[in-house]
Amino acid sequence: MSESDRPFAERTPTSADLRADISLAAALLVGGVLSAWLTSVAGFYGDEQAPLMWGVVYAAVVTAPLALRRRFPSLVAVVVCLAYFVAVSLRIPEIYVGNIAMFIAIYTVGAWVDDRRRAALVRAVLIAGMFVWLLITTFQDATAPTDDGFSRVGAFSPYVAFMLIQFLINALYFGGAYYLGDRAYAAALERTALEERTAQLEREREVTARQAVALDRLRIARELHDVVAHHVSAMGVQAGAARAVLGSDPDATRRALSGIEASAREALDELRHLLGTLRTPDDAGAEIADNAASTVRLSGIAGLVEHATESGLPTTFVELGVPWSVPDVVQVNLYRIVQEALTNARRHGGPDARADVRLRYDTDAIEIEITNTGRTARPTGGGLGLVGMRERAGASGGTIDAGPRSRGGYLVRVRVPRVSDRSLA
Repeated sequence: MSESDRPFAERTPTSADLRADISLAAALLVGGVLSAWLTSVAGFYGDEQAPLMWGVVYAAVVTAPLALRRRFPSLVAVVVCLAYFVAVSLRIPEIYVGNIAMFIAIYTVGAWVDDRRRAALVRAVLIAGMFVWLLITTFQDATAPTDDGFSRVGAFSPYVAFMLIQFLINALYFGGAYYLGDRAYAAALERTALEERTAQLEREREVTARQAVALDRLRIARELHDVVAHHVSAMGVQAGAARAVLGSDPDATRRALSGIEASAREALDELRHLLGTLRTPDDAGAEIADNAASTVRLSGIAGLVEHATESGLPTTFVELGVPWSVPDVVQVNLYRIVQEALTNARRHGGPDARADVRLRYDTDAIEIEITNTGRTARPTGGGLGLVGMRERAGASGGTIDAGPRSRGGYLVRVRVPRVSDRSLA
């Protein structure tokens, strides 16, 4: 089925369309009465002309149905064409407004009938009927024994030329009504399709906006979890140590309290940076990880290891391979993964747990591995830390393995392929 053959779904005229049709019918009625009066005065049909009263009646019959032309286009076209046929046959004094009304009626069938086969059939029957009628009247006039009118002498007489003009004008008249009706229907179909596409794009835009909000909320939650969990966990361990030696070792107590103070300052600094990022209008829509990249790097892992050791989790750090330029986003994500893994090890590994961090630069990837000894129980609290680590690894285009080790403890291994900065922007 072609686009022009596809029907609308319950296409109905609007109230504005109906008001416009009523106004059109009223204007043509006034014009029809005026045309009937002038035609009667001019004596267009000579002695065979019907009284003016019939011209007024005809003007009403041929124009009033146009008020319903978009509700009942086929019926209106049939009524208008029959009225025109009767009026011309009975020599009723009005032809001009009737021609306009018939053009509009045939045009409306093409522009408003949803069943395209029915629209084509109705117009074809009406137009064929009009041409048959024209042929009959032409034959009758050509064979009538009269010398009035154009000369009929010669193979191509003035009378023949006049008849050809009549046929040509009628062909253009009905062809124009047919063609313009189809074009109006096709334009309406395209307009409807465009409106549907616009509505679909608007729905997709709303969905995309909601998804963007959800992703931003996810990033915010992930950053808050990483910042708060790490530092609060460290402060909890240091506070426990301070309480244990509060009465027996004042120096150890002071060191533990200093560690708590330092952790609190670091947590506040990172939270201020995060909140500043969220409140900056110019950074709307930018990823939080991209903004955080200005403060954390792979070079900061050594500081995480040192902080973990000071917080009661002896940790070693080894860097292998030849370093190469790692995209900022990957550096941030790997840093946060190490931070979360050490936080989990400190919280769940037990008092005798130890941890090792290995950063390896391969030619085609960067790999970081965090292992710890101690208990092998999975983190509690819904496992949000593990979820965040997996999300960060996926956002960097890498893979992650996390789970208990057979000989005790826990393993987190992340591998990110080597790519350009642009591909992660």
